[in-house]
Amino acid sequence: MRDRLRRTAAGLAVVPLMLLAACGGTEQVGEAAAGTQGDGMNGDVLDDPYVVPDVTLTDTDGAPYDLVSDTEAPLTLVFFGFTNCPDICNVVLSSMASARTRLSDEQRQEMEVVFVTTDPARDDEATIRAYLDRFDPSFTGLTGDMASLQEAAAAFSIFFEKGDKLPSGGYDVAHGSYIAAVDGDDRVPVVWDEQTSAAQLAEDVSALLEG
Repeated sequence: MRDRLRRTAAGLAVVPLMLLAACGGTEQVGEAAAGTQGDGMNGDVLDDPYVVPDVTLTDTDGAPYDLVSDTEAPLTLVFFGFTNCPDICNVVLSSMASARTRLSDEQRQEMEVVFVTTDPARDDEATIRAYLDRFDPSFTGLTGDMASLQEAAAAFSIFFEKGDKLPSGGYDVAHGSYIAAVDGDDRVPVVWDEQTSAAQLAEDVSALLEG
């Protein structure tokens, strides 16, 4: 299955395209590598796939989680966000959860979803777990120290930073908001922006898994 996924991603045609997005929609942050939709894909296939960093974070059980060795499924979808996100994070996580329901039982077993916080000051393990359980209890949640999170995000070409103070007294977090597909070679050949529907995401995931 991993070999089939690698062949599928490698065979897709690509041309330049930029992906820029942010929580709240008021500031553009985070840049995807050049790529375009190809071979019927709804997502964007990268000319130069990202290499997943060998960074160890912490899962919601308090256990170490290595982004290379612990992403063992043929396909892992990775999304960076935060639990206090007012809009985009909820939309993306809902889309990923809905997309999973559209897959076969076998396909669901071959795909994992990993959520990495961009707000470690507020997102401890319990907070992330409660947040993800609203969407799908199978989702893996990760936190860590700021340096490790920034290192991980940079490898995915995701930028994030603490944003403006809100009238409520809290603060926003600006961050790139696309979903990254991690294959069996620990590379990211395909990304989807936050406007990708659950049906489109499920269609692409099926194509990647089935080859």
